[in-house]
Amino acid sequence: MFGGRIDMELSPRGREQAQTLANYLRRIPLDAIYASPMKRVQQTLAPLLAQTERKPTVLPGLREVDFGAWTGLNWEQVKERFNLSAFAWLEQLESGGIAEAEPSAGFRDRVEGCLRQMLGECPNQSVAVICHGGVIRMILSILLGLPLRKMASFDFDYASVSTVNYRPGRIEVDLLNFRPWRNGA
Repeated sequence: MFGGRIDMELSPRGREQAQTLANYLRRIPLDAIYASPMKRVQQTLAPLLAQTERKPTVLPGLREVDFGAWTGLNWEQVKERFNLSAFAWLEQLESGGIAEAEPSAGFRDRVEGCLRQMLGECPNQSVAVICHGGVIRMILSILLGLPLRKMASFDFDYASVSTVNYRPGRIEVDLLNFRPWRNGA
């Protein structure tokens, strides 16, 4: 489903995944935690916060992209109503093909502002960013210098971990879509 701006709660399965994620992340020394203000992210973050004294910095710019007319629809409903493949959502978003959706340039600007803030506040530090699939894709698009539509090649499951080693002039994606709840961490 294209949740976007819907401030929904986690499902019981999502809460289990969040607990497993927290158990995995507590073994990783984190210098900072940044998070989206949306309810589903805050509920994902809660088990980790119960295991650490570190307080998150909530950045409104890390909220999920607004899917406009697609908000609340599943893949089949997008196909039925708009005669478009929902699998091409990044291309549609980038080209302005989703009615009432947040413009791609605006989405990029707000995520890039958050990224600059995080990199400026935490140079050479280990930072967790708890957010949404669209935001993760945009962060990678910015860091790797690739168009957003190219991020369609990557999957990002709920409560997954991706790690990027950032140094000016050198970006390394060390881990992509690791699912502690599935991969047995």
